[in-house]
Amino acid sequence: MDDPAFALSAPIDENTQTILLHASQHNLAALKPFLRIPGNASVQDPETGYTPLHAAIAACGPVQAETPTNTDAHNGDQINGNGKRELQEAEGDAAGEDQEEEVDIEAAKAVLKELFMSGAIWNDLDVANETPGCLAWRLGQKELYQLCVDAGARAEMLLGLMGKYEALNSGSDDEEDGENEDENGTAEIEIEPEPEVEEKKDVNSEDYLASELKFEDDKLLDADKNGVMMAWETDIMRRTVDLLLPPSPENTGKRILNIGFGMGIIDGMFKETKPLSHHIVEAHPAVLAKLAEPDSDFGSAWEASAPEGGKYKIHAGRWQEVLPSLLEAGEIFDAIYFDTFGEDYSALKEFFSEFVPGLLDEGGKFGFFNGLGADRRVCYDVYGKVVECDLSEAGLDVEWTDVEVGKLGEEGEGEWEGVRRRYWTLEVYRLPVCTFLG
Repeated sequence: MDDPAFALSAPIDENTQTILLHASQHNLAALKPFLRIPGNASVQDPETGYTPLHAAIAACGPVQAETPTNTDAHNGDQINGNGKRELQEAEGDAAGEDQEEEVDIEAAKAVLKELFMSGAIWNDLDVANETPGCLAWRLGQKELYQLCVDAGARAEMLLGLMGKYEALNSGSDDEEDGENEDENGTAEIEIEPEPEVEEKKDVNSEDYLASELKFEDDKLLDADKNGVMMAWETDIMRRTVDLLLPPSPENTGKRILNIGFGMGIIDGMFKETKPLSHHIVEAHPAVLAKLAEPDSDFGSAWEASAPEGGKYKIHAGRWQEVLPSLLEAGEIFDAIYFDTFGEDYSALKEFFSEFVPGLLDEGGKFGFFNGLGADRRVCYDVYGKVVECDLSEAGLDVEWTDVEVGKLGEEGEGEWEGVRRRYWTLEVYRLPVCTFLG
């Protein structure tokens, strides 16, 4: 029969389908023999993109009877733009239309744990652009979601020990490029003519510092229209300053260090506290030029206005080059804040591991802009656990405060109009304030 209507889109892989079946049935005894073979814990269905983790979680169904809609996707864990949900039909079937059979969550947890121990990848994406953790969160399966977060944190910390943290993102760039093939490249790809799109570039510190900047009233953009800093962050900065230096007569005359001036939002707030010393480290030539303008609030007049015994200073250069001199000079600060652009988590870890212990006063507080993995809920929570562990290793404790952000708009809309890519999709910001342990 040569009729193309009867042709299979892809050959059926019995091994993959058997593994997914056992995972969806939470049949650990039947699944274990397959997991002895490397790679079997991360096989993917060529049509749905489901891994065994996805299958085990989907089989549990939603905790509530209501079926989530596109708008129910939490904090940027988005469903694909076409609203495709064919692959989730199994979720309802597994749970039963009337939830007649109660799912054994303990059995599901045991399967997930075994899969992770066998090398399952915690952030593999299905064709709906969901990781297993995204799926668990959308279904309300919080215990399964937490297992995904814990596995992600372990994987990231292992990569960190090996000297390379994995970049966590929503996968939206790949989706826009039309790439939906599975890990082994076996899935069929529907190819449609598309207009030429601008090449997407990774943001890094070297390119950023060499790029032209565009200063607008509500945002600062680099040459590729990446948002360096935006006005919607103001409420976060206000809350940060109030926690680092709670408003009171005792909190004037403090010593402040800020890494990364940007639009000057947080430095303007620090300035209002009437500090004894205020040091700002900024590396970008365009920002430094703006700071040197005659009408700048942080120009030479500001530097000359420091009270007796204090110092107001703009340090031009990368913090990696500037801070050793501050250590040598014996400078100590009551409040330190870190918010750079174009650097990954390893830079933040280096900062609080190598420099904060020598620059922060015994009773001082350290904060940073917590935007790690902020384009996907599960990634944000994973990096939260990673940074907690690394801060503890550096001798620092962290206290988190939730700050409501609200909806900022979809890609290219609302706050993101004129910005190449959203760097924030969540509705709640977890604000960190760090102090020395004990």
